[in-house]
This record gives sequence, structure tokens and C-alpha cells, in this order.
Amino acid sequence: MKNLNALNAISWVFGLLLVTIGVMNIVLVHPIPGIFYIVVSFLFFPPTNVFLKKKFNISIPFGIKLILFILIMWPTLGVGDLAELYGL
Repeated sequence: MKNLNALNAISWVFGLLLVTIGVMNIVLVHPIPGIFYIVVSFLFFPPTNVFLKKKFNISIPFGIKLILFILIMWPTLGVGDLAELYGL
């Protein structure tokens, strides 16, 4: 049970980080990538996982969420406009 709580906490952090990057993209760069980040961030929040499980009987495993997070963050921090804007 402790492992599940830790994974939920990590999922919340991933989701909040993507929401933050989405808002920064909307304000500083362009709305389209910002909206994309915000929409994708909902996949990381545990209540969304509960909703998907109830309504569609689908659950996204944490490993898939981790891979998705890495695949999204890699180009964002590597070649994204926010990275250039802040010199990352």
C-alpha cells in the first residue's frame, strides 16, 4: 500500500509539472503546445485513472506514465522554446 501511495504522489508531481509547463507555454511561447501539455497532464492525475477505470475499465500503468513523461520532457527541455527562453 505504501508503494501505491508513493506512485500516486509521483503521478501528481508529473501532472503538476506538465500543467506548469503548459501554462508557461501558453503565456510565453504559443497556445497550441501549452494546451497539449495541459491535456496530456490529466493522464497523470490519480482521479483521472479512477475515472478511466470506472467508466471504461482501463487503467494506465505507472510504467507507461513514466515512459510518456520522459518522452514528453526530453524534447521539451532539450529543444523546446522554453528551454531556449531560459537558457536550459
